[in-house]
Amino acid sequence: MLGNSYLLAILHYVLCASAAIYNWNVGWITENPDGLLPRPVIAINGQWPPPTLSANVGDTITINLKNNLGNETTGLHFHGLFQNGTNSMDGPTQVNQPGTYWYHSHNRGQYPDGFRGALIIHDPSNPYAGQYDQEEVLVLSDWYHKQIPDLIPKFLSTTANPSGAEPVPDSAILNDKATTSFSITPGKTYMFRIINVSNFASFLLKFDQHQMAIIEVDGVYTVKQSTDLIYITAGQRYSVLITAKATAPGRNYAFVGAMDPNMFDCNPCPGVPLNATGYLIYDATKPPPTKEPTFPSYTSGFYDDFSLVPYDKQALFEPVTKRITFNVESGVFFNQNRFAINNITYVEPKVPTLFTVLDAGNQATNPVIYGEYANPYIVSHNDVVEIVVNNGDSGGHPIHMHGHNFQMVERSPPYNNPHKAPGTPTTTPPATPIRRDVMKVQASGYLVYRFRADNPDKSLHPLPSPPLQKPQLTPLARVWAFHCHIDWHLTAGFFATIIEAPLALQAQSVPADQIQVCKDQKLPYQGNAAGNTQNYTDLTGANDAPPVHNTGAYCGTCQPS
Repeated sequence: MLGNSYLLAILHYVLCASAAIYNWNVGWITENPDGLLPRPVIAINGQWPPPTLSANVGDTITINLKNNLGNETTGLHFHGLFQNGTNSMDGPTQVNQPGTYWYHSHNRGQYPDGFRGALIIHDPSNPYAGQYDQEEVLVLSDWYHKQIPDLIPKFLSTTANPSGAEPVPDSAILNDKATTSFSITPGKTYMFRIINVSNFASFLLKFDQHQMAIIEVDGVYTVKQSTDLIYITAGQRYSVLITAKATAPGRNYAFVGAMDPNMFDCNPCPGVPLNATGYLIYDATKPPPTKEPTFPSYTSGFYDDFSLVPYDKQALFEPVTKRITFNVESGVFFNQNRFAINNITYVEPKVPTLFTVLDAGNQATNPVIYGEYANPYIVSHNDVVEIVVNNGDSGGHPIHMHGHNFQMVERSPPYNNPHKAPGTPTTTPPATPIRRDVMKVQASGYLVYRFRADNPDKSLHPLPSPPLQKPQLTPLARVWAFHCHIDWHLTAGFFATIIEAPLALQAQSVPADQIQVCKDQKLPYQGNAAGNTQNYTDLTGANDAPPVHNTGAYCGTCQPS
């Protein structure tokens, strides 16, 4: 909830090595990233693409953000970073988290309109340090020529869009351009940090005649795995090592980021360029290749991330003490094309769920007070939580949960059985399952994952780093979003709320500036989901339907530069 005000977002780590303060003004400018059509984009300090934030483990980053969007609130989420003790910021404290991350707005389609960027945390204890000479960042994205608020009403309308099909991107872009290139020196090894910041599209990525060695996914170091093709959904990250040719090859090489057409209802989609091509430049005097690398299939041939092994060999969490089943369906809810989890399509409560937790006393453990349409689920501190996602939809979904990376225990093939009961595995779980913060559930399939509800959780650190001071191991709690990272689906209600150890959470507080933002907008900040401070189980007046015009920030009457 950020109107024409400031948001103070603090990312703070155990090793307080250095500090940086950024003052960001978020507003509109005009850009043409794919070279096909200029349009308004959300920029930071008049700059687009937004800046890449780079820090070391132990650094403190403070961001003062001013919203100049004009007609819409905004927010800032640091994707993949655990928040311990500052849940209201959704940024971390007292935890070491090296790796590849990104930041983005989490408000009504704003990040597909440009409000997103890379966040890189460097690690002095990187187990692969010394095995590469240089780092590069490669950002993959789909791109729309219309602003997202122009597209949302038609997408949700059962009249204009009776099939419920999501808008298809107009193009694919690399590092927010139609193409990009990297200068390559023979014999050197490069670590590419690859981030998919798409609204919708999953990508397949292949470098011509160059192998990739996967060493990290979503901030978790992995045992090295070699492949020539990876599949990366919206929100996911990979770090790979690529070793250049030993001697000058006398030519340059292409790489391709290809959007998966199986994600789109129109497949095949005439007129939609699925591929974006970039180049590894060995010799700037030579022309770029005229052909891009190809692959035989969009559904096979890439490395299955389920087979990855974490570098720290963290064992499977067990025994399970809390099980939650999420049955996902798409259909017509509230006379709109929407998604539902367990027959509930998410509707924002009048009072933010975190504020209700802090204000509710002993009633904080009662899910009723958060409102039916917040889709709340309560877990206890140190629970081993197993979540089963049964996908009743004909499309796959990148599943993301804030505040944790989680162990991938089981995943069915596509078009399998979308109705798996919890606790009944059909395969033996991996002894050391890979951990991610975004995992794909296949079309009409299921996904099973686990996490431990402990805050902070030392076992989630990819590698131990010698702290200058001991982290506080006080049980902390959080309110976490569970959602699909396809922004169309999030907008359509594919969202649930995980409330972790709510009574312990009451030791925390919300910064005064955030309370002031609510006051400035005349929004309630105390009480249950309906704003009732007298009887927390009385939900009279609570939001029970999505807003009619849920469109998001729009540059219609604004004057972008």
